[in-house]
Amino acid sequence: MKALSVTELTAQIKKNLETGFSYICVQGEISNIKLQTSGHYYFTLKDAGAQISSVLFKGQTRTLTRPPKEGDQVVVQGELSVYAPRGNYQLIVKSVDYIGVGNLLLKLHELKSRLEARGLFDSKNKKPLPRFPKTIGVVTSPTGAVIQDIIHVLERRFKGFHLILNPVKVQGEGAALEIAKAIEQFNAHNLCDVLIVGRGGGSLEDLWAFNEEIVVNAIAKSRIPVISAVGHETDISLSDFAADVRAPTPSAAAEICMAEKAQQLTFLAKAGAGLTQMLRVKLQNAQRQLASAKKHPYLGSPYHLLSKRLQDIDEMKEVMDTGINNFLMQKKLYLEAKHKQTSALKPTNQIKTYKEKFTQLDKGIYTALLLQLQKKGALVEKKSLQNRLDSQILLGLKAKKENYGRLISHLKAVNPKNLLTKGYCILFSEKNDSVILNAKDVALEQRLRILLQDGQLQVKVEIKL
Repeated sequence: MKALSVTELTAQIKKNLETGFSYICVQGEISNIKLQTSGHYYFTLKDAGAQISSVLFKGQTRTLTRPPKEGDQVVVQGELSVYAPRGNYQLIVKSVDYIGVGNLLLKLHELKSRLEARGLFDSKNKKPLPRFPKTIGVVTSPTGAVIQDIIHVLERRFKGFHLILNPVKVQGEGAALEIAKAIEQFNAHNLCDVLIVGRGGGSLEDLWAFNEEIVVNAIAKSRIPVISAVGHETDISLSDFAADVRAPTPSAAAEICMAEKAQQLTFLAKAGAGLTQMLRVKLQNAQRQLASAKKHPYLGSPYHLLSKRLQDIDEMKEVMDTGINNFLMQKKLYLEAKHKQTSALKPTNQIKTYKEKFTQLDKGIYTALLLQLQKKGALVEKKSLQNRLDSQILLGLKAKKENYGRLISHLKAVNPKNLLTKGYCILFSEKNDSVILNAKDVALEQRLRILLQDGQLQVKVEIKL
């Protein structure tokens, strides 16, 4: 077997001893007490059969109701430690209770060991607190400062909270039963998202209700996450071990409830400020870009973009106007030619032309006869010749008149106005006085003029068949 050095052996003893006795409660008498200038107390804790070196450091003395003295019968809580330089073990005292209170400490230690063995304090059973609790349940006295402190902290941190108080006694006879029932009621009806169980500070006897097994069981069985807030920061109860989270004070419990929500609100506030700043920077950049764009010649005036198109439109308008005018002139000349043609075919003009031709023909016949007579040398008296000529002229005029009468009768027969006396009519367009020959030339709502034998009518087309 390998030999151990003294240091190695002492280190192993220290490790095993301190691990096995990390929390102990011991009753004895104080002797050989010394108060160092550092404020630490060194003394021996003894009984009839043994003694153990003990040390109470200055930081733990503030919980004492009075300074310890020689001969005090006390119950101390603490842990074992090995002081390696001298190779002896000693008791590191965390708290001191004078006899009378010592019995409660022993009972507390026994109860803690029994409940811990049942797994009520196991960390794997701890439930996480909700990140954003909507409803907070509180089990405490309705008249104490605890509920006011909790409300004050919640109002300061987050005003939109909903709190349900189940009022109970927090010390004295029946307090433990009321606390346990209140916790069970919250769970039975699922009244809240997180539950604060606690009270203000006091002596061990005042806080004893939160060490009762019935309360510890109720906290351990709660489906709702529980925050234990019993007494001050230095006060320890079994409810603290069973709860999902221990708060040093009731006010701290309220802060723990809203810690995540407060953090989120702070994050959102910072994020909002960051977004506002980012948008402000983007807006400034966009404004600079817009100002720069406004200086561009194409955006400063629309004519830089539209001038060529406007000129093209003007040129196209001139071309179209010229083309339309030429088209209209051609149509005008065509209509004038047609008008002259129709005028030449007009019966009255034809009659006038025939009259002129007949007159010229009569004069030609008369002149020809005279020349013929002169050439033959006929000696006819002027009067006889005149009578013969007059007779010939009368016969010619009679024949012409008869022919003229026949032409007039024929023209009257084909004159469309004569047909009007037989119940017919002529349909004209109102705008250009042209004769309408086909129904397809007429549009709905178009105005027309109807010529009758004794007058004219104006009509509007409503139906086309």
